[in-house]
Amino acid sequence: MRRRPAQRGFTLLEIILVMAIIALASVLAAAAMGGGFRGMQLRANAQKIASNLRFTRAQAISTGQPQRFVIDPRAHEWHAPKAHHGEIPAKLGIAFIGAREVQAHPGEGAIAFFPDGASTGGRIQLTSGKAIWTVDVAWLTGQVQVTHGAVDQ
Repeated sequence: MRRRPAQRGFTLLEIILVMAIIALASVLAAAAMGGGFRGMQLRANAQKIASNLRFTRAQAISTGQPQRFVIDPRAHEWHAPKAHHGEIPAKLGIAFIGAREVQAHPGEGAIAFFPDGASTGGRIQLTSGKAIWTVDVAWLTGQVQVTHGAVDQ
């Protein structure tokens, strides 16, 4: 009688354990590169604001009527057409630079978009620690651009 050679390989438990370790290392690396949870929160809020600025521009073009995006840095909230609105976490710093003529109330920032796609332009900066995300709106084209950087201190 011949003996079968022992089969070599890994058990299912060993494979699952290695996959879990790789997943954990990936999450930790992504958090370290992106500034952790607050960095992800900062980026997500900048992207959401940019998305709603683009929505406001599209509404101006499609309706043929000027539309406004309003941000209130003190209240940490923003408003766009068609009841689009949102809150920005209080832990994030907010700065707005834009045309004073379109501000409805002191302390608020507003960017107006026109039916031809142009806008009054403006800049919204979200900060957390040394990280900064900037949402720029070009006054001539109304194009919205999001950039990432670091605060000079």
